[in-house]
Order: sequence, then structure tokens, then C-alpha cells
Amino acid sequence: MNSRLTSPRALAIALASAGLIGAVGAGAYTSARAVGAPTTNAVATAPAAMVTLPDFSTITSRDGPAVVNISVTGTMKASDDEAAAEIQGIDPDDPMFQFFRRFQGQMNPRGQQQQREVPVRAQGSGFIVDPSGIIITNAHVVKDAKEVTVKLTDRREYRAKVLGADAKTDIAVLKIDAKNLPVLALGNTKDLKVGEWVLAIGSPFGFENTVTAGVVSAKGRSLPDDSYVPFIQTDVAVNPGNSGGPLLNTRGEVVGINSQIYSRSGGYQGVSFAIPIDVAIQVKDQIVATGKAQHARLGIAVQEVNQAFADSFKLDKPEGALVSNIEKGGPGDKAGLKAGDVIRKVDGQPIVSSGDLPAVIGQQAPGKKVTLEVWRQGERQELQAKLGDASDKPAKVAKADTDVGKGKLGLALRPLQPQEKREASVDNGLLIEDAAGPSAQAGVQAGDVLLAINGTPAQSVEQVREVVAKASNKSVALLIQRGEDKIFVPVRIG
Repeated sequence: MNSRLTSPRALAIALASAGLIGAVGAGAYTSARAVGAPTTNAVATAPAAMVTLPDFSTITSRDGPAVVNISVTGTMKASDDEAAAEIQGIDPDDPMFQFFRRFQGQMNPRGQQQQREVPVRAQGSGFIVDPSGIIITNAHVVKDAKEVTVKLTDRREYRAKVLGADAKTDIAVLKIDAKNLPVLALGNTKDLKVGEWVLAIGSPFGFENTVTAGVVSAKGRSLPDDSYVPFIQTDVAVNPGNSGGPLLNTRGEVVGINSQIYSRSGGYQGVSFAIPIDVAIQVKDQIVATGKAQHARLGIAVQEVNQAFADSFKLDKPEGALVSNIEKGGPGDKAGLKAGDVIRKVDGQPIVSSGDLPAVIGQQAPGKKVTLEVWRQGERQELQAKLGDASDKPAKVAKADTDVGKGKLGLALRPLQPQEKREASVDNGLLIEDAAGPSAQAGVQAGDVLLAINGTPAQSVEQVREVVAKASNKSVALLIQRGEDKIFVPVRIG
């Protein structure tokens, strides 16, 4: 007897036609008892929903014509060594690089490195959002561009004008002289779900109109160099040349702009990031109206709240943005923020990780007033802040060292002398003459200045001992100043 695999639905239909089970509904199965079996044994089983893949071909054929290829030519300043490699198209690790380096040295007998203009050529992707020729892409695609060419799927080419570019969100807006162009529908990032199918169309490595698909891996990702953007993480294959192209949902709506990949090889390794479309449209509208985008700032440095910090500040869970430094006279200072405050909400919007705060604040308009919910000394407080302009001085995001040890605090402390206070620009604090044990393992060094412990200003050695003795959770948070930088360091003491 020949055997073959049969799908459950085909088998159910065959049985139904033979009269062995009940009729089969669309996408569902109905169980039936055998003829003559006792009715008490009948069990109704809830069917599992059938999952089908989206029709990527329909989305591509309908929406693909609104995706464009972008070619950029320009120049950039480079040293003699970099210029030699750039002009010859040689990797610096190639043995021939040394030949051209020596050749450049003969051209420059003094052996001094000089800056020179070298040609830059790049390719990327973009998509049309207005039939009059408005195109969105990444700012890094058109950086240093002197000439930008846009190529449509019907092979028409246009010289594009860069209306503006915003490096903080990596969004740029182009304009071509054309009419009645196809456009992409815009979706809503808030409605996007983790696990949902998404589609990318772009020009990886210059291969135009390439389609790749995957799922949404996570939302609201904060990257170290792009704190103004709550990225969408996907497993869609994205490579150089995809930058600026659309990320589409199964309805063909743009939900993001493919921007970055996480890679150790330079190519796709399963993790890619897209800028949410609502962030991009907000920036696009500002650029079209004024030629630039504005972002707000709070004038503080924040760091992540880990479990050690949560224990130290008596938080119910490790969430929020820990304030480690405040710009004097800045918006945060005027609002009454203090080092050691943990910002939990902005206008009611939860701040889960430290990267959420710059992303939320950066999308606001300078001058806007916001309500901050902060955790201070074990209590919830609300502060009102009037946001400043990020173009004046962008806030920095500090990173905490989470490698903490166990045991006693291990610090040798002494009061600061008046001259040392003036040099450190502090009113109070203790000089750390030596760091050992858990403090040294946490990254504290001799010469650091201890400004506070668990949010309490460090005014004397005895005071520090008292705070350590009262630390019931066996974890303390030290506010350390090293040079001009301030950061909280979690230290386990038991």
C-alpha cells in the first residue's frame, strides 16, 4: 500500500464526504462521536485557529513602485593614508595598502599627514510619501552628498534635492521634480505587535527592489548612539543599501524605516532595527515646513536602574531612569531634579529603561511643559519641567557598571580640602583614597570623589558608615565624580 502525507484539513474533508464526521467549517474542525456510541462520551473540542502566511507578492506588486533606489556622490575629508585607500579602493589590511602609503609619502616628503578631499559614493533606499515627489530616507544615506539621484522602479531617474536631514533621528527628506507618483500608505507603530509579520523592500548591495520578510522581534529598543529613537527590532534580512527603505506590515502600510543592523561581520546576522514611522513623520513634517527638526532636552544624564539600584533606592522593581548628573541652570535643574532621583513617568507615560527617557523627551517640542513622576528617598513626587532645545547642548546617557562584588564597602575616605572642593567644583564630598573589595570590583577608583550614598549627600565618613550599617538590603548606590563625569555605581555589601 502506498503511503503519503495528508494535511489535517484534507483528511477532515475526506471523512466528512464519507459521512464519518460532521461538516467542516471554514478554517475549523468539528469533532463527532461514532455511530452508536454513548452520548455521555461526546466531547466538544475547541479548534485551534489556522494561521496562514501573508501574500507577500500582492504587497510587493502593489506597493513596490513607491520604493526608490538612491545613489549619492560627494566628497569627504580624509588623511593621506585614508585617501590612498579610498582612491585606490583598497582595504587598509591589504598588503598593497602599504605600497600606496609609501607612494603617498613620496608625494609628501615631510611625512606629515594632510587632509584632502576624497570622493564618496553610496547607495540606499527610500520611499515616496507624497505624489508631488516627497521622499523619506535615512540621514546617513545622504551625508556629505553633493549629488543625489533617485531611481524609480520604471527606471526613470531624477536629480533630488535634500530638503533637510536630522542626525538625531537619522531621518532625511528629499524632493524630486515629478508628479502623480505612487505613494505608500502610513501605518501606526502603536498598533504593531511583537511577533507580527513585516516586509522590507530596498536595495541591499545595490540589488534594486529586493524583498525580505520576517517578524517583529521587539519594540522600543534603545541603542547607545541613537537615544532619541525607540527602535523596532526585527529579524528581517537587512543589509547595506536597505537603509532608508520601508518596513511594511501585512496591510502594506509603512510602520518603520530600516536603519541599522547588529553585526560582527558587517552583514546581516539576524538582528535589524527600524525607526518607527510616527517618529519619522513628525520629523518629516518639520523638515518640509522649516528645513530642520527640533528636539527637546531635559539637561540631565541618566543611567540604567538594575536590581542593585532598585534594592538601594527601595524600588519595587528595576525600572526608570536614574539621574546621575544635572546641568546647572538647565531645564532639569530648574524643575528641581536631584542626583539620585529615579524618573518613572513623563506625562503619565511609563519610563521602563533609561533609554526611554531621551526618546520620550527628544520627541517633544522645546518649551513644552511636562510632568515628571520621580522616586526620591522612598517616596513618589511630581515635578513640572519646561523643556529646553536639544540643539543647545544634548543630554548624555551614562552607562552603569553592573559588575558588583560582595563583602564590605572597602573604601578609604577622607574629607575634601577647600582647594580640592574648588578644583572638583563641589560643595560637599569625600575623597576616595583607596578602593578595595566590592567597591573596586564595581569600578570605584582611588581619586574618585564620593558625592552621595543611597541619595544622601556624603558629608562625613561617619555618615557613610551609618548609611552602610542601615542598608537592610545589603546594597548601596554610590554617586561618584571622576573628573567632570558623575555616575551612580551599585555596590553589594553583603
